[in-house]
Amino acid sequence: MNFLQKHDLKKLENLELLAKQVVEGFIIGLHKSPFHGFSVEFAEHRLYNQGESTKNIDWKVFARTNKLFTKKYEEETNLRCQIVVDSSSSMYFPKDRKENELNKLQFSALAAASLMNLLKKQRDAFGLSLFEDTLHIHSKAKSSTTHYRLLLTYLEKLLADDNLKKTTGAAETLHAVAERIHKRSLVVIFSDMFENKDQQEAIFSALQHLKYNKHEVVLFHVVDEALEVNFEFENRPYLFVDMESGEEIKLQSNQLQELYKERVVQLREDLRQKCLQYKIDYIETDINKGFHAVLETYLVKRKKMMH
Repeated sequence: MNFLQKHDLKKLENLELLAKQVVEGFIIGLHKSPFHGFSVEFAEHRLYNQGESTKNIDWKVFARTNKLFTKKYEEETNLRCQIVVDSSSSMYFPKDRKENELNKLQFSALAAASLMNLLKKQRDAFGLSLFEDTLHIHSKAKSSTTHYRLLLTYLEKLLADDNLKKTTGAAETLHAVAERIHKRSLVVIFSDMFENKDQQEAIFSALQHLKYNKHEVVLFHVVDEALEVNFEFENRPYLFVDMESGEEIKLQSNQLQELYKERVVQLREDLRQKCLQYKIDYIETDINKGFHAVLETYLVKRKKMMH
């Protein structure tokens, strides 16, 4: 049973507690899995390397584990991460979710909060950017608990806002983010990438801008796999509503299923190929499958960047 099934997520009122639970579950999973190479002691300790000074060895941990760990101090860590969340109206899908199910925005907010929790444990610095047609929140990267709590309030306010018809301006926003980050960072983007087709090139120009500025970029392509990719609707009439424009169309689901699936497959393939071309990590992210892939991707990326 995964995290989403075990917790009442209808009201994401305590994002800090939920994020803590996500991260704790993830760390327990690391202990049990063959996923090695990461210190699950996180910020407090790291494995002792032969030849180093022994003055910071934690002998209490050695007594318990028979392994040599050195105490790790804040200034030793310098990874910076900017978390960018698309909060346009298409991210509110599915609007009428069932109990213990999240829409794309809620998933992205909880994933961002969990990632910040893990970054804080690592003493890494993290900032948050929220955008629709403009960049309406952009905080610089810091690693303090006060900063973490402030960013959680931004996410909680976002989740409390159910004002739809918010269009996307991903290209302009990503250019703005690239201009405002002055030190090399890991830039993590949560978006469904449902931008008008004529905007796709502009978006990739903005992603190139981030890469040109020497940032590492991870794009989590957030979707409801069952409904938005596989189009698993019953064969009956539906009223489909564009969540950004409000435009409506009534159709029998099987009338457009094949064409729709074909177009979505093409969109994803185009995204994947462009990301490969620009050396951007592209991660297909199903909102119904939990947060482990998000946190694991960060740890893998962190290890590469710190060496």
